[in-house]
Amino acid sequence: MDWKIFITIFAAVFIAELGDKTQLATMLFAADKAVSKYTVFIAASAALVVASALGVLAGSLLSEYINERYLHYIAGTGFIAIGVFTLYNA
Repeated sequence: MDWKIFITIFAAVFIAELGDKTQLATMLFAADKAVSKYTVFIAASAALVVASALGVLAGSLLSEYINERYLHYIAGTGFIAIGVFTLYNA
């Protein structure tokens, strides 16, 4: 395993997840006194693992048909479009 890549990916995903809707939803579930904190942790962790697996699978499949450079452009354009859409609807 390449630890430099591991740390880079971990840091990028960790920072991206801080304060986003996923974390806020998890905090709301954990705030419910009737719900086991272990259940919230396991369910949220499993959901993130499955979502990440789908991302890896999609990236692997797309990279077979689309040049990596173009995938970066597509992803960047998508992020900008989402940002513009969010600002427009705010």
